[in-house]
Formats: sequence, C-alpha cells, structure tokens
Amino acid sequence: MKQRAKIIGIARHRLSTDGDGVTTLVAFHGCPLRCRYCLNPQSLGDSGRFYEYSPRSLYEEVRIDELYFIATNGGVTFGGGEPCLRPQFIWEFRQLCGPAWQLNLETSLCVPTANVEALLPVVNTLIIDIKDINPAIYCSYTGHSNDLVHDNLRLIADAGRQHDCIVRIPLIPDYNTDSDREKSRKALDALGFSRFDLFTYQIRKH
Repeated sequence: MKQRAKIIGIARHRLSTDGDGVTTLVAFHGCPLRCRYCLNPQSLGDSGRFYEYSPRSLYEEVRIDELYFIATNGGVTFGGGEPCLRPQFIWEFRQLCGPAWQLNLETSLCVPTANVEALLPVVNTLIIDIKDINPAIYCSYTGHSNDLVHDNLRLIADAGRQHDCIVRIPLIPDYNTDSDREKSRKALDALGFSRFDLFTYQIRKH
C-alpha cells in the first residue's frame, strides 16, 4: 500500500528557524494533543484544509530548492500537527532525497515509542516542543498524559542522540511559571539534553 499523507502547508526559504541552513517546512495534518493555545488549529479536525501527497509527489515539489539545501546544509523540516505520526512516509521520503539533505522533525514526542525508534535512523535533528515536564501541567494544557513523552526522551537518551535535539521549553501564561520551566530544564539536563530554546508564548486574549 502506497503511503499518502494529508499536509496543511509547505513554506519555502526559511532560514535558521527550523534547523540549519535554508529549510522548507512541511506541516502534516493530525495531532494527538489539544493544546489550549494551539498555533496550527488547521491541523486538527477534518475541514478539508489540506492537500494529499505521496512521498514521491512531495519530493518532486520540494526538490526545487535542493541547491539551497546542499549549499547551506539545510533541508526539509517536518512539522504539523505531529510528523511522528507518519514514520513510514518520512522513511520513504528519505530514500528519495538521499543523505545530502538535512531532515528535521518538529515534534511533541507524544507518540508511540516505535514511531520515534523508526525515525531516529533517518532524521538529523529533533526540535522537541516539550510544553512542561510536570505531568499535571502538561495534562492541563494539552488534554493528554505525557507518559509517552517521558518514554521517548529516555529512548533518545539511550540512543545517544541528545545533542541532535533542540528542546523548546515555553513559559505558558496561566499554566506554568519560571520555576516550573527551570524544573523542566533541570530534568532534561539530567538526561543529557543540552540545547534548549526558552521562550514565552505570546497570547492574544480577547
């Protein structure tokens, strides 16, 4: 059965925002979380606001920027939604683009560990939006347990891939504090993660 995936958008010529060099961001439809301040609500539901691609058709569309990828050590960043729901699609895409492109994932890691295990051999960088390590805060904000997140962090650590990860630890208004965020950073540091992106969600309240 040929792999096909729903994709809500493709953004070209991104520079040092989704990994090294010039990247193209490919955003998948579908996410297990229901974050209170979701940045891509179009990735949820089934409103028809997406295009369907095979790995081959996606490759043919994004390869227009191959010279930029190779010259800048860039490539394709898969986001969403949640790209780790599509490990076979991404694996097949890697076979098409070969090793010269960087493949990055923007992920919550809230997926089965088998998915992450399948993706580790074919991706270069994981950009992990951790939300908060505290289970109560995480559940309150996302509507989901973070047990899988913890399992996948340990999987990555056991594979020795911590330095290939950028972990985003946000300050989320009304959900966590600077102290909570520091506890998350220390817990991740204890697992060997060292590249952190600390920032604050900018929320527009009406």
